[in-house]
Amino acid sequence: MKFKLYFLAFAVVLLFPLTLLAQTIPREELIFLTSEWKGERFADGRPKLPEDLLNRAKSIGIEEVWQILNNEGYLYQYERNWKMLHDDVTVIGRALTASYMPLRPDLEKNISGRAAKDGRAGRHLHWPINMLTQGDVYVADNRGRVGSLMGDNLANAIYRNSGNGVVFDGFARDVEGLEEIKGFNAFVRDFAPQFLQGVLLMGLNTPVTIGQAIVLPGDLVIAGKAGVVFIPAHMAELVISTAEFIASKDRFGHEMIKNGRYKADQVDTQWSDEIKKEYLAWLAKNPSEKKISREQLDKFMLKRTW
Repeated sequence: MKFKLYFLAFAVVLLFPLTLLAQTIPREELIFLTSEWKGERFADGRPKLPEDLLNRAKSIGIEEVWQILNNEGYLYQYERNWKMLHDDVTVIGRALTASYMPLRPDLEKNISGRAAKDGRAGRHLHWPINMLTQGDVYVADNRGRVGSLMGDNLANAIYRNSGNGVVFDGFARDVEGLEEIKGFNAFVRDFAPQFLQGVLLMGLNTPVTIGQAIVLPGDLVIAGKAGVVFIPAHMAELVISTAEFIASKDRFGHEMIKNGRYKADQVDTQWSDEIKKEYLAWLAKNPSEKKISREQLDKFMLKRTW
């Protein structure tokens, strides 16, 4: 019964938001939906991943992240088929989400009227941008509809507020102007000249779908050449630590194979006790490698399918 009540409340809030913060869900509901996260939160309840994790995420690969999440039962956290401004600029940060739906005049009147009373500045396109903080990634679901969620003016505002890029299941415009924003990248379905029309912001800082993936506010976003992956906030430490180990393990394995110490089939399968001991000794001899305990090593190897 409790689950049914939560589900009903969430559905009502998502479709017909009743809070004073136009289109957002209540803080308590966001905390409930992300209850596995035990760390710091923003005032609105969104998980606030620490800067250390965001920085560490810059060195891990999307392929490894996908495999780790898949092993843990998180099967719908990845989406592919993107166009991007730059193929050498990754986008990494905390998700701030927005969901757009087809326009209905009555809803537009009600939502815009309430937003004006609440003191929200600008049109609905501006509201998510105004909420961005440094380290956020603006993630928007417009179901690939033609009509651009941003041009170069809005992109400059996004980058100023977040220091980051965007992931849009939709379009963007002003490609030449976007390319001039140093450090900025956009993962979109396409670029087109049309401005946005015929849609209305119906979810702000709420769960959204991006293609086949589900995204919750505060998820860790990693977008690169291989696509976009959304890591649940509470999984970020595990995923990053495991991905770091995989990279270190590969460096160790390559060295052992080159030196003729072990064969490929020995380092590419479950390690023997001898190899584990040698790996820990190798870590001690290489200051740049992150140190782990034997207990952590055994845990990392337990679900080894990579």
